[in-house]
Amino acid sequence: MSRPLTIACLQTRPMPDFSTALDEAVLRAEVAVSVGAEILLLPEYCGGLKTEGRSFVPPAANETDHPVLQGLREFAQSKQVWMVVGSVAIAAPCGKAFNRGFVLDSSGEIRARYDKLHLFDIDVGSQQYRESESVVAGKDAVVCDTPYGRLGFSICYDLRFPHLYRFLAQAGAELLLIPAAFTQKTGEAHWHVLNRARAIETGSFVIAPCAVGAVVGGGESYGHSLVVNPWGEVVVDAGAFPGVVHTTIDLDEVAAARQQIPSWNVNKPLKFSAKQSRLVS
Repeated sequence: MSRPLTIACLQTRPMPDFSTALDEAVLRAEVAVSVGAEILLLPEYCGGLKTEGRSFVPPAANETDHPVLQGLREFAQSKQVWMVVGSVAIAAPCGKAFNRGFVLDSSGEIRARYDKLHLFDIDVGSQQYRESESVVAGKDAVVCDTPYGRLGFSICYDLRFPHLYRFLAQAGAELLLIPAAFTQKTGEAHWHVLNRARAIETGSFVIAPCAVGAVVGGGESYGHSLVVNPWGEVVVDAGAFPGVVHTTIDLDEVAAARQQIPSWNVNKPLKFSAKQSRLVS
């Protein structure tokens, strides 16, 4: 017995405004539908992204009338396909924005929304980013039931916090979503190994669509959108150019992997022994 699911990662470019961002997304989405994908996944900030110095300044709008979100809802409805909108910037009352992702069903209805928990505030060599200067962090982890299985949502920098994925897996998520706009520098060093680790640790499929190319104002996204199976093997890698990759996975592999190595569901409390300066169980 198997549970096949055809998925497509849409490797879009980070665009500076609503109009070009929607055009870019729909262009790739049309290709994904033509190859029979049942769920289409877009990267982080697929609704538009710019930078000013160390700050992120994506174009933002209210959820109810966000041009890119509404355009993608209409696309999902017209093609009768599920979509994961990696994230768009949703205006927040404080003058900042939420970095918010959405799961859309085949009627274009919003089935789940997730605000990025961990904001990208880093210093790597000469590169400095402060997402928190313009974005409000989320507060809740999110899982979403679909006809294909339960999804666990995360966004980009969340990838570096393994406890989140353990929690999502323990909440029943079989597919871990990691839409991203990972930087070129950190992507080259860590993108593949971190995605593989999250799959191995939880016995889950990892689906990680990542934007690719230069960002207006400075910076560059790494690309290499990935599908990783529960054994940690890379099933597809989109490489370093815009486009679409698709594959058919078998969700029954999740149960098989978790049965073989059930560490994802073991919670062993630890305490610190100051006398011995080590952790003991």
